[in-house]
Amino acid sequence: MLDNSFVMVAIILIINIVYVSFFTIRMILTLKGYRYIAAFVSMIEVVIYVVGLGLVLDNLNQIQNLIAYAVGYGIGVIVGMKIEEKLALGYITVNVITKEYDKDLPKTLREKGYGVTNWAANGLEGERMALQILTPRRHELQLYHTIKDLDPKAFIIAYEPKTIYGGFWVKAVKRGKLQT
Repeated sequence: MLDNSFVMVAIILIINIVYVSFFTIRMILTLKGYRYIAAFVSMIEVVIYVVGLGLVLDNLNQIQNLIAYAVGYGIGVIVGMKIEEKLALGYITVNVITKEYDKDLPKTLREKGYGVTNWAANGLEGERMALQILTPRRHELQLYHTIKDLDPKAFIIAYEPKTIYGGFWVKAVKRGKLQT
């Protein structure tokens, strides 16, 4: 069965897509501090890698196998990133600056379960309201839609915090109190 060059190319392609997807997920898990899960994923990853590389090295005389390996690698990066987007591990901090200072944006967001800190700020064109909002990454897009619905002209910038410590909100999120 493996003598058929089309089947060999397909197997190498699939193996490398799976391998690189695992590699990408493992790297993200490592960066986010999930060390034991990352270690388990790496054990599976290395077995897949050795099998795929072995197939290519055993058949180096056929250029299509090397091409399949390279294409599988590229597709695997994309697939791994898509899987990570679906997992949406960790939290996101969203800073919002709104011109509509008198709007009740913080209260509305708090009622939906978001952790919001707000304060008066000054911009080029006068007084503004600044908000800092913490949310799990899986709720990130819903938060953006909510903010845009309440203030279409809001300035939004987001980043991933490395460390979160203290505060009442983290406990509430862990209990699943966020409403979307």
